[in-house]
Amino acid sequence: MTFAETCNHIFWNTTQYYHRFDNVDASLENPYTEGSIEYYLCLKNWIDVVQWHLEDIIRNPDIDPKEALAIKRRIDKSNQDRTDLVEMIDDYFLKKYAGVEVKSDATINTESPAWAIDRLSILAVKIYHMQQEVERTDASPEHVEKCRAKLQVLLEQRTDLSTAIDQLLGEIEAGHKYMKVYKQMKMYNDPALNPVLYKK
Repeated sequence: MTFAETCNHIFWNTTQYYHRFDNVDASLENPYTEGSIEYYLCLKNWIDVVQWHLEDIIRNPDIDPKEALAIKRRIDKSNQDRTDLVEMIDDYFLKKYAGVEVKSDATINTESPAWAIDRLSILAVKIYHMQQEVERTDASPEHVEKCRAKLQVLLEQRTDLSTAIDQLLGEIEAGHKYMKVYKQMKMYNDPALNPVLYKK
């Protein structure tokens, strides 16, 4: 199994596991050894699928404003947790390939492996929900067919992205590409960098 296949397996199982509860307050029972890359991949997808549903809830036009604010704060924290976890996954690859001899003509990629894996995780959630739309019995045939076409695009996108991730990791391992990771440095969550916070 390639690394991308491992990701897709874990992401799909985690997304399905969430929907056994379909509750943003449910708890994850991570089946993998804490600290392993599989553990982090499972946690990554859990964050994504919970946030997907928080984003749905907050778009309810009848939501109570106080509840909406509480959910917005929760989404902000989720985004920070997601970013932190992506950086931890990149740290895994930095350590894994630390001993690789980088070729003199090696090039850098537009994104790190973990940020590509981040997109793969979100794709799993999109595919799950688009499949649900295809299986709806209360929707019009036109709606179902539109969603079926979108689902095929998402599945193709997952195949292409999986191939690209495995190719990138192979090129890093062979020294043809090198990793350079920039921390995201999100400013709005930092009381020392957000003017609204530090002016208080």
